[in-house]
Amino acid sequence: MTIRLRIGGMTCSNCARHVQSALSAVPKVISARVELEKGRATVDVEEGGPSPSSLVEAVRKAGYEAAPADEEEDSSGPWQRGLLVGIVLTPLLFLLPWLVRAPPHAAWVGWLEFALALPVQILTGRPFYQGAYRQLRHGRLDMDVLVSLGSTAAFLLSLYGLLRPAALAHVYFDEAAAILTLVSVGHWLEARVSLRASRTLRTLLSLAPPKARRRLDDGSEEEVLVEDLRKGDLVVLRPGDRVPVDGVLEEGKAVLDESMLTGESQVVEKSAGSPIYAGTINMSRRITLRVSAAGSETVLAHITSVVERAQQSRATIQRLVDRVSNVFVLAVLAVASGTVLGWAWVGLGWETALLRAASVLVVACPCAMGLATPAAILVAANVAARRGVLLRDAQALEKCGRIRKIVFDKTGTLTEPAVGKPVYYGKPQAGVEGLALALAAPSRHPLSQAVARRFSDAPEVELADWEEERGLGVRASYRGEVARLGSLRWLAEIGVRVPPEAEGEADGALGLAVGKELLATFPILTRPKPSAAGVLRGLQERGYEVYLVSGDRAEAAFAFAREVGIPAERTFAEVRPEAKAEIVRRLQAEGGGVAFVGDGINDAPALAQADLGIAVLQATDIARESADVILLRQDIEAIPEILALSAKTLRTIHENLFWAFFYNAAAIPLAVFGVLSPAVCAAAMGLSDLFVVGNALRLSRR
Repeated sequence: MTIRLRIGGMTCSNCARHVQSALSAVPKVISARVELEKGRATVDVEEGGPSPSSLVEAVRKAGYEAAPADEEEDSSGPWQRGLLVGIVLTPLLFLLPWLVRAPPHAAWVGWLEFALALPVQILTGRPFYQGAYRQLRHGRLDMDVLVSLGSTAAFLLSLYGLLRPAALAHVYFDEAAAILTLVSVGHWLEARVSLRASRTLRTLLSLAPPKARRRLDDGSEEEVLVEDLRKGDLVVLRPGDRVPVDGVLEEGKAVLDESMLTGESQVVEKSAGSPIYAGTINMSRRITLRVSAAGSETVLAHITSVVERAQQSRATIQRLVDRVSNVFVLAVLAVASGTVLGWAWVGLGWETALLRAASVLVVACPCAMGLATPAAILVAANVAARRGVLLRDAQALEKCGRIRKIVFDKTGTLTEPAVGKPVYYGKPQAGVEGLALALAAPSRHPLSQAVARRFSDAPEVELADWEEERGLGVRASYRGEVARLGSLRWLAEIGVRVPPEAEGEADGALGLAVGKELLATFPILTRPKPSAAGVLRGLQERGYEVYLVSGDRAEAAFAFAREVGIPAERTFAEVRPEAKAEIVRRLQAEGGGVAFVGDGINDAPALAQADLGIAVLQATDIARESADVILLRQDIEAIPEILALSAKTLRTIHENLFWAFFYNAAAIPLAVFGVLSPAVCAAAMGLSDLFVVGNALRLSRR
């Protein structure tokens, strides 16, 4: 179920992140998305999950306002509406001395400036004042407090000068308005830049269409909302349609674009019985699929959930930054107070002292520090998803940066099956290879895919009632009989006559049978993936220690290790699945972070034991896998890429934090000594936010 809320009091991306964290922390919330520009939150909850009122209360406890949203209402952010007022009136305030001709110190000019500045103070400043009030009410200090105090100090000082002209040489309504307007402009630009950074998630969320064409029992079709579909319904897809739900191809053959799942550009052929996933594109002809999962149960929904969780998660360093920011605001208030008292004490005057204190309050806003980490994580999670890599959370990126040893499981991770020369029994029959291709093509099992690759050029054969029996093989109706492709033991158990010479191949071959007659056997060979040797060599050249674990006999394991370039002293042979975790534990005891790369099935204990678990999975396994990093491309080429991306992300975070702290360390003394005016400080604060977000966006160009 989806609940939408209007959110009040958000003035920057940090505010949106706080609201999102508060909503995500509510029990039975699947995901929460907060749109700063629209002042809106969209929350997906489980059945029997929290009510809208519970979510509203969670937002209010975080210091913001919330209410159930009306889809038809104007939901643009309140600070955006006030921004227009500031953009129009603030330039007039600065140009007023040149636009009017009046005697020096004419009182009516000051009151005209007051009249122009008051709407800015009320409308443009309203979100900041409301935010400051809410945060103070909850015992917290943030940038809204600093901006409000800085602008208010300049405004009230100017009003005091109007009421007592002899006490003040100048009025500073233009500075008071500029603080609010420039900070609002900075937030608007920041929101626009951040919108670009989150585009991948928005794209994922919109891949599955909202409606589908359901076939009725009488053969007619009706357009329905996807949420109205039920398991077992038939959905018709025309050429060019995006698939709305997960299902199994019921009628027809088709070519689908699954790049959104795997990151690979190659299209995939589908025939009866093949799985089809929501968000993919039907590239060829009209087909019918039977619904197996819809809504939050689809593979696309699970992928989106993983990406979203990574974006929302907080790195360890971010927790330190949050604590520093809270103390930092108190320190800034102390510096501002000292600025007023110090300059007044040395005889500079209250007027100048207050303006310099206002500059300190504005220029020291810790917004850039708060954005430094989440902005980089947001972009990195999106970049990884585009490459077919899912990061479970922000900690996965930090773990990647600590890795020095990488342990690879051999079978399925570094190897791929291949089909050797077929052995025919009896008189070779025409169409045997085409029959094998037709049976194997719909299956996603690695051995079936190997058969399909081996006979990809064979002529097509028509089948009906295709079905897969997990762990055994596949079967379908062929010319009035049952055709089967699977293990020889399975074929023998169901009565297929397996010749004695074929029985010796039982552990290393697939058999093709029609009825009770065995037509051919296909020897299964194990070979390294084409990219394996290059990837492993590249990792070792970059300073990683690469290890191999295998359940094979020692001779076979060491021969394979030599072929892919792994030293014998880093090869472990005849290792049982449960012993892999112990090997990881021993390597950890020697020092240095250890990553384990496996297929996520028999390797679960080792993946959990490792400092970083990397699982190479089929798309359908995403929902049950808890590894830190998930590779959807069934290949290890992405491992060097994700390690490089994590290193670049951590470097970007450190750069952002350095410049954010350096900016404050350099700007505060300049403000104290009057080098920077309040207006310049407001512009500088906005630019610091943009620098942090822009630096994070550079990750997307990798």
